[in-house]
Amino acid sequence: MTALLLLTVASSVFAGLIGGVFFAFSVFVMRALAQLPPEQGVAAMQRINVTVITPLFLGIFLGTVPLLAVATYVAYRNGASAAVTAWLFAALVVYTVGSVGTTMALNVPRNNRLAGMAATSSEATHYWPVYVKEWLLWNHVRTLASLLAAACCIVAVAR
Repeated sequence: MTALLLLTVASSVFAGLIGGVFFAFSVFVMRALAQLPPEQGVAAMQRINVTVITPLFLGIFLGTVPLLAVATYVAYRNGASAAVTAWLFAALVVYTVGSVGTTMALNVPRNNRLAGMAATSSEATHYWPVYVKEWLLWNHVRTLASLLAAACCIVAVAR
């Protein structure tokens, strides 16, 4: 297996894996949390936001960006077709902006705000439905971006 193929397949798997995590939140995790009494939903999401910070998750989530960058560079430097390089570059941009960028700019600030509230407070009770609606909207975006990046890698391999 060539280095480019290995890098591209790994990029696709990593982006798809992250997309799957986000997909689960979009489809059923947040729905379940939203059906709980607000203090329970808030407390559960606060725990999720703490426990997600692991080397494995962050390594795959953030590591996909340099992996895609290296794959794009190797494609360009090794004379891969313009189409292959373009598909990999598209995956890099879509994943970086749509998944990582959306997470850092839009989901994490909401998580931080929620983390600063006591789960049983009236502030948390009032913020919870707003949080769910807004957080979920941006989670849909990063789900689609991650899966689209994976698809771009698959198209690149198929070329």
